[in-house]
Amino acid sequence: MSQSKGPLSGLLVVAIEQAVAAPLCTFRLVQGGARVIKVERAGGETARHYDRAAGGTSAYFAWLNAGKESTVLDLKSAEGLALLRRMIAKADVLVQNLVPGAMARMGLDQAALDALNPRLISLSIVGYDQQSRFADMRAYDALVQAESGICAVTGTGEERAKVGVSIADIGTGMTAHAAVLEALIERGITGKGKALEIAMFDTMADWMSVPLLQYEGTGTAPRREGLAHATIYPYGAFSCADGAFLLSIQNPREWVSLCNDVLERPDLVDHPLFHDNPARSDNRARLDDIMRPIFAGLSFEACEARMRGAGIAFGRLSDVPDLADHPALKRREIRLADGQVLRAPLQPGRVAPVTPPDVPGLGQHTEAVAREFSDAG
Repeated sequence: MSQSKGPLSGLLVVAIEQAVAAPLCTFRLVQGGARVIKVERAGGETARHYDRAAGGTSAYFAWLNAGKESTVLDLKSAEGLALLRRMIAKADVLVQNLVPGAMARMGLDQAALDALNPRLISLSIVGYDQQSRFADMRAYDALVQAESGICAVTGTGEERAKVGVSIADIGTGMTAHAAVLEALIERGITGKGKALEIAMFDTMADWMSVPLLQYEGTGTAPRREGLAHATIYPYGAFSCADGAFLLSIQNPREWVSLCNDVLERPDLVDHPLFHDNPARSDNRARLDDIMRPIFAGLSFEACEARMRGAGIAFGRLSDVPDLADHPALKRREIRLADGQVLRAPLQPGRVAPVTPPDVPGLGQHTEAVAREFSDAG
């Protein structure tokens, strides 16, 4: 089957995947030109059934699976397992996020994979380090956010919150994609494959480095501040007469510009309560009492003009409908099995393909893949 041109053209990826983390990794490989054969069970993988919001298709599935081939295999049958083994024997990369131990129970532990294909990059996405006592823990996105402490630094002072998108899954998929690319470069040097294990908890723990280092260095964990910042101020949400925005002041020059050119209060620059960031952070309520009425008396257009003119960092507090119409949003097209074309966000650094890639129907490529990897082939 013809594949997109790209730096990964000619690479074969076999993906026994479901949900978000592994499909995101292999979706990035598809975008680089790799061929990805997605192995699904008879009822389809989990993400096919999350919703029907994208033209009758799951938004999750449409997002992450365009350009892949779907083949349905019964991996509990000798026939299905034999076909999978033949596919792996010819693959460059194997990606799987089955429950821990599932590959070994199919006779495809790492030793068997090495014997089958010494050049194979085999990636396992797991919830937790498989050498830890958490190895068998269920690891859904929100659970990992909670376990790793992400929810401890997200939300308000009164209530924890998870991040509203699947950051544990997304971060793990991105990390896995980078690890596969590094392994492919290494294989180009050594000629040998490699086994990779990427844990969702490890990914989120890495993202928690700053709060953890702050806690261990000071004995105090960062506060949850909602849209504000725990240690930098002014850094948070402010309302003007007809809108709202997030303001970020991170250095002395920006503070001076904010006072002089936006607030038009030069007397605040060297005020003893606000003269440096620690003082402003400690006295944020007093500073709010000064700033908020000034912004509330201005239109958003006037606020924006002042902040842009002063070189102040800010961002609109957008809702999802605002994103849909955002002038900076770039789109890519994807085509569903019934011919509908959806417009999803375009990934950074990518150029939208001229022909929309197809979101595969369940088992759409099963017969063709079976013929290609038959015993006779």
